[in-house]
Amino acid sequence: MDRLFIFDTTLRDGEQVPGCQLNTVEKIQVAKALESLGVDVIEAGFPVSSPGDFNSVVELSKAVTWPVICALTRGVEKDIDVAAEALKYARRKRIHTGIGTSDYHINYKFNATQEEILERAVAATRYAKKYVEDVEFYCEDAGRTDNEYLARVVEAVIKAGATVVNIPDTTGYCLPSEFGEKIKYLMEHVDGIHRAIISTHCHNDLGMATANTIAGITNGARQAEVTVNGIGERAGNTSLEEVAMILKCHRHLAIETNINTQKIYSASRLVSSLMNMPVQPNKAVVGRNAFAHSSGIHQDGILKNVQTYEIMNPKDVGIDENSIVLTARSGRAALKHRLHLLGIELEQETLDKKVYQDFLKLADRKKDVSDDDILMLAGEGRKAANRIKLEYLQVTSGVGVLPVASVCLNIAGEKFEAAASGNGPVDAAIKAVKMIIHRRMTIREFLIQAINKGSDDVGKVHMQVAYGENIYYGFAANTDIIAASVEAFIDAINKFVK
Repeated sequence: MDRLFIFDTTLRDGEQVPGCQLNTVEKIQVAKALESLGVDVIEAGFPVSSPGDFNSVVELSKAVTWPVICALTRGVEKDIDVAAEALKYARRKRIHTGIGTSDYHINYKFNATQEEILERAVAATRYAKKYVEDVEFYCEDAGRTDNEYLARVVEAVIKAGATVVNIPDTTGYCLPSEFGEKIKYLMEHVDGIHRAIISTHCHNDLGMATANTIAGITNGARQAEVTVNGIGERAGNTSLEEVAMILKCHRHLAIETNINTQKIYSASRLVSSLMNMPVQPNKAVVGRNAFAHSSGIHQDGILKNVQTYEIMNPKDVGIDENSIVLTARSGRAALKHRLHLLGIELEQETLDKKVYQDFLKLADRKKDVSDDDILMLAGEGRKAANRIKLEYLQVTSGVGVLPVASVCLNIAGEKFEAAASGNGPVDAAIKAVKMIIHRRMTIREFLIQAINKGSDDVGKVHMQVAYGENIYYGFAANTDIIAASVEAFIDAINKFVK
């Protein structure tokens, strides 16, 4: 198996998204998650651009152990001086310098000639080499650079000491066939090409970043520059999770990474949360619907053999299970399976003639059918049978007031009380419940949803609670959203407290 190095630029290129800037503490959180994920190189920032970026590179260098810490510069001596200073604490350090090589950059950005740019490229590489052994050179806008000239630049910077040469499709313009041919051309025409690693850095302006990256890899590139969730300037960058899972699924390519794919989902959610960038539901690998199946034909196939419609195991990316979504297109097999998960077994005749027909009528009126809806259709009086019930809930909260909640639970006829404070009324109430139910449990997902519209609407709360190695689902609906949250939490607890 060939080795592909994963160069993550979430904290540099990814953080250039407007409104997604992180402070140093948050960057360290992400950097540690990236280290745990197994990335080889972390591009920590552009030190000369601001004191904040400089400090981030310094602190990230102290915070992580084995990944290479990389600092970006222009091909300017001052930039390189500042980058070297910022990297002084890094155990493994790299300076990433470069210059634009396309005619657009040479003629309009630099007002220079090809020969002048070539000289500046060599000078920047040699200058960076004085500070660090590991120098990466980027040929900005290589995607639109003439291949013959690009090969001259790549050969010159390798002779000057570059250990990695980055071939960016800066504008996301290339077709996968064109980008693959570009990498192939360099591999065949650059003298000494095997003394350096060729890297890809593709943008997603036309939706081809990952396809271009894979084309580059299959033609000889052995470093891929990526971001978590594919975030980045404009339409974003190549997605880390997509590259990792493509290579994992296509073993015939005989190329492996160091990525622990089971950490992908948690890293995705961390970046999404800290940067306030929701992951689109249909995002490949990590989107909410990535392993969801609503078509009846698909659901039936999944239930018979998961490989009929899934090429990845959800657990391989850190997701517990696929999700069969019940809609008007769902079949009897999916409904029966969901009822089974909820502990209800029905005679086939009852399912066919009564419950399934009622389900279709309800599903025509609603986009999604919840577990409570299904239990209602099956005639199951779930709440009445619960061992633990919420007897009362009182919450005090407001601006400038520490939220405090008092809770009374009825557990098999015996009442228990507790009070707690929290960082909000829901948090306080949940903590009070935990004080009564002495179990190590964690809320994994917490979704609040209005049934219709308006401030007087009934709010639905769906919750996933982790206990031991299992996930338990809770649901409640109430005009008081705090009460609904607590009831959903208790509903999940009732699944494992007997």
